[in-house]
Amino acid sequence: MNLRRVFVSVLLALTASALSQTTQPALDPRVELRANQAFNRGEYATALPLLKKLAEQVKEQPSRLGAIEEKIRVCQTALDSAKKDPAAASLKPLAIGPAAPPPEVPMDPETRKKHPAPQKGQVLEMSIKELGNFDYDSEHGGNIPADVKRLNGSRIRLKGFMIPMDQAENITQFALVPSLFACCYGQPPQIQHTIVVNCPKGKAVSYCPDEIIVDGELKVEEKKDDGYIISIFELAAGSVKAAPASR
Repeated sequence: MNLRRVFVSVLLALTASALSQTTQPALDPRVELRANQAFNRGEYATALPLLKKLAEQVKEQPSRLGAIEEKIRVCQTALDSAKKDPAAASLKPLAIGPAAPPPEVPMDPETRKKHPAPQKGQVLEMSIKELGNFDYDSEHGGNIPADVKRLNGSRIRLKGFMIPMDQAENITQFALVPSLFACCYGQPPQIQHTIVVNCPKGKAVSYCPDEIIVDGELKVEEKKDDGYIISIFELAAGSVKAAPASR
């Protein structure tokens, strides 16, 4: 069984477990993603309140609560240590899991490729990392480049992998990410590399473990939950289909 399918099996098992807890509030995967991003970067002050919120939502689900509580403990210990030794707070935390691969496209403000203004009727086709080819301040926001904002309302076609956000079958909303491999190793994609895809009403899709192509209208907007930025890209899907197999 390859690594991607192991990840998918775990993901579906977790989703089924969450659905079986019908009396429990839904866990917003975007908040969970934001908490894990902050935790993995060592941004413990940001991660702690998000993790506490998640812990409250899954307090009746021991299988999920234990892992979240352990992260809360790590955050609290790190923050307490920083109070005792302020100099330690300026040190870079150790990375959790393997280092993320270098970016596939330039993201530096001086070298990144700016997106040309979309033409009427044009369908933009690019990778997720090409779309989000900029360093984004996920804590404070407000720094989406003007050329990216200009893509709001345009039609776009993206390739990526599906992570369901509502349920395992008859999926109406999912995150589209560049790779499942990194997610398996605790390296969640950055906010600018995560596309929230919304399917039209009455047109749910089935789960696909392989690479897919999503075509639809792009929305560029900072979305927040309790003051925390959880997404900047949404896509109203016109079509969702499997990508051609690589040769």
